[in-house]
Amino acid sequence: MKKISKILTALGSTTLLAGVGATGAHAQDEQWDTAGFVENATFYRDGVGLSKSRNTGQFEFSKDFGKKFGMNNFRVSGTLRATYDAVYDLNSEDYGHDAGGSRSFENFGSTTAQAIYGGTDSPWGQSILGNGGPPGAIPPGFLYDVSSNPNRGLKVLGEDMHDPMGGVTIGVPVRPCDKDSRGCGLDDYMDYDTNDLRFPEFNDELDFIRELYFEGSVPTGDMSEWFFRVGKQQVVWGRTDLFRVLDVINPVDFSRQNIYDELEDIRIPQWIATAEYRWGATDIFDDLNLQVVWNFDQFRPNDLGQGGTPYSILDAGSFFRAMNNCWENGCTVSNFVPAGAIGLDDPGLIAADFAPGVIGIRKVDMPSGHDQGGIKLEGVYKSVGFSLNYYHYYQQLPTLRGDIESMNAFTGEIADWDHLIAFDINFPEVDLFGGSLDFYIDAIKTVFRVEATYTQGEEFANSIEPDLYSESDVMRWVLGVDRNTFIPFLNKKRAFLISGQVFGQHLLDHELEKAPLGDIGMPDWEDNYIATLLIKGWYKSDTISPQIIMAYDYEAEAGTVAPSVDWLINDNWRLIVGFNIKFGDGMGDQEFDDCRTCNPFPPFTASPAHADPMQSGSVGLSGVQPLGRFRSGPLGSASEEDEFQVTLRYRF
Repeated sequence: MKKISKILTALGSTTLLAGVGATGAHAQDEQWDTAGFVENATFYRDGVGLSKSRNTGQFEFSKDFGKKFGMNNFRVSGTLRATYDAVYDLNSEDYGHDAGGSRSFENFGSTTAQAIYGGTDSPWGQSILGNGGPPGAIPPGFLYDVSSNPNRGLKVLGEDMHDPMGGVTIGVPVRPCDKDSRGCGLDDYMDYDTNDLRFPEFNDELDFIRELYFEGSVPTGDMSEWFFRVGKQQVVWGRTDLFRVLDVINPVDFSRQNIYDELEDIRIPQWIATAEYRWGATDIFDDLNLQVVWNFDQFRPNDLGQGGTPYSILDAGSFFRAMNNCWENGCTVSNFVPAGAIGLDDPGLIAADFAPGVIGIRKVDMPSGHDQGGIKLEGVYKSVGFSLNYYHYYQQLPTLRGDIESMNAFTGEIADWDHLIAFDINFPEVDLFGGSLDFYIDAIKTVFRVEATYTQGEEFANSIEPDLYSESDVMRWVLGVDRNTFIPFLNKKRAFLISGQVFGQHLLDHELEKAPLGDIGMPDWEDNYIATLLIKGWYKSDTISPQIIMAYDYEAEAGTVAPSVDWLINDNWRLIVGFNIKFGDGMGDQEFDDCRTCNPFPPFTASPAHADPMQSGSVGLSGVQPLGRFRSGPLGSASEEDEFQVTLRYRF
């Protein structure tokens, strides 16, 4: 209770500060600039109900001290933000302490399951290959203690997006970690309790401090100077929005609302030092500067949400929590074994109750260094803006590395088993080389924006490799086009902004092979493209601004349409009303090798399609889970998240 009281007090104090900050600051010193807002964002999701009730107070302050500490224009700036998301209290049946329930798991086409259970599904912890099988006939690697890992507070992995369809699914504990600790054993990674979810800024990293830095310049000549900024901040590279190409310095909090919030609101600020040498105009360039960036903060990955939260990009948080529960406590996995492989006269697939320490996610290896940094040369040449960039950092998306010590489910032997779905989470080091251009073509009144990057060191899932992952160099690029265009039948007096972008990604070391039962290798597409389009207009002296944002993932064959109206009621009040509507077939046709036929424990797990029953490796039996999420992408895996959204803000 003391912890809750402190958090509520901090939230109330910050909001109160936002309400009185301007008056108090100006009363003491006319040079302080202060501003801020209070806001409520309420989202309603089709089929679920309330998915967000986020209340935010933000206070912004800055002061120019003039010449100080040997610097000109010495300035201190800060932004404080406090959030309370009431959805975990108002809709606890879906996202709070009452979420989930008991679940059963598919035995696709199994006549044995039909005879035992009166249907194809067996309850959690009661599968035929496990606690529900003949007493004493099941190997110890297929038994777990249901009393300590009960059939409550669960969902089936992917149940909000698709039916099992004969594929692999696992039970996901979906209650906050203080209500149900299963799947929360990854040491400060995806282990949020109720208050962490309600009040996300109040954590050990002090995220309620959105920005707190000082900056200033030191002249070095008539036109040139050094410019320094040190503190908690966002450092933005690149010229595009929505999907990041060069903009990789700060990690991103995708748990706020997947990919649809403004990047300014979802970047995770870091303690960073930048030094920028500004030449100004030179004999060759209209402007030129060189920036050095050092992120001296502790590494933080992207926040992907966790099992049981309204937003979890790629539904990755659900998969990670389910797999950690498998490792810690055991789990039931649907459709995992051909019934004939264990001697049953049965044409179907049966679920299996895996013991702890056989499959799953064991731990997370978080980088401990403070060595992320890079350099950017930026300038203007004959009205063409350009940049050349290099950045060394840790991959912000997690990698699952196999080949860890685990138990052979049939013999009980502890060893490293090739092609076994038992993992540690890692964040490898990455080197990024890139550049950007922006230019205006007067003849067609259009601005073009280009970014391109080449990275070395990124890792991806790969069912060909014994460790189930491999490294690939990656090319990414984006082309953006902006134009102000009159649409007379909509508005004869004010032009509309039309902005389009195409994002591309190419894996240079992509692996994909044909196996007897399907494709094996990397589930990520070798080449993929995502297109976005923004159309924005203005009415009533620019106080009413309707817009529509569209995005489409080419390979996932999925997209979104997000119309909204932004009404600036007066200088203080602002109302935004909109929809976020998905289209496409979701994850339904994004099957990929799920490693059921990887034969990690030869010859016990060999299938008839294995030419050598003593050789591990997949023969390609596929399902939607768990790797279909990479093929579906952030748009396809959010296919059931249609929402009506209302945001009301008071700014002072």
